[in-house]
Amino acid sequence: MSATSPEIDQRIVAGGIETNYHDVGSGAPVLLIHGSGPGVTAWANWRLVLPELAKTCRAIAPDMVGFGYTERPAGIEYGVDGWVAHAIGLLDALGIEQTDLIGNSFGGAIALALAIRHPQRVRKLVLMGSVGVPFDITRELDAVWGYEPSLAAMRGLLDIFAHDRSLVNDELAELRYQASIRPGFQESFSAMFPAPRQRWVDAMASAEADIRAIRHKTLVIHGRDDRVIPLSNSLTLNRWIDDSQLHVFGRCGHWVQIEHNREFNQLVSNFLAE
Repeated sequence: MSATSPEIDQRIVAGGIETNYHDVGSGAPVLLIHGSGPGVTAWANWRLVLPELAKTCRAIAPDMVGFGYTERPAGIEYGVDGWVAHAIGLLDALGIEQTDLIGNSFGGAIALALAIRHPQRVRKLVLMGSVGVPFDITRELDAVWGYEPSLAAMRGLLDIFAHDRSLVNDELAELRYQASIRPGFQESFSAMFPAPRQRWVDAMASAEADIRAIRHKTLVIHGRDDRVIPLSNSLTLNRWIDDSQLHVFGRCGHWVQIEHNREFNQLVSNFLAE
């Protein structure tokens, strides 16, 4: 791990893209795909999950192309095809034929699309606060994707993400604001989801028939009080994916893995170990 920042770890060329990723623990592999908040990195998203999963699994968490400390190739067009190809490129580069897959929010849509297009590469699927089905964009998601850097704007977003306001302090807001203005971060972020943003929700959705055809054992997780991604998304996924179970956390916003960290880690570890 880098001495300069815990967010910077190992580097590998994945699908032609120099990729920053974390790779901890040993055992059956599990690939974790982060969400799409401004300034997000795999580490910011999964820092409370990786050490726990590493006790029983090989946990791999990349910065997806366009985010964090992964290379941003000139002229790249961001979209589901590219993100799925990047994830598959990482598995190929690491010599992993099959993995468990955990996707958070935006990452849920990528995980869903990957499982549909490359079913043999996935063993079990975990979708948390997931995009990937049709829904009307929430005012809050519109605000997240439309973020213009300022400390006040970041503070406002963190208040949206967390149900428990005590998790959101000035120090965290400052930290995430600084993360969002690192060189290249906001440029790629604003290029991904320009207004009108409903079209990006639609573009990230997989077809109902394809989701219904998923045969992987799937765990669907959502915060009951999530204002960014509606709980109805997870109810839909649970209905459409035949071999799925749904766990809803009360008193929880869009950050299940942070707000209910211990329970989240236990739930996911048990599911993967079954």
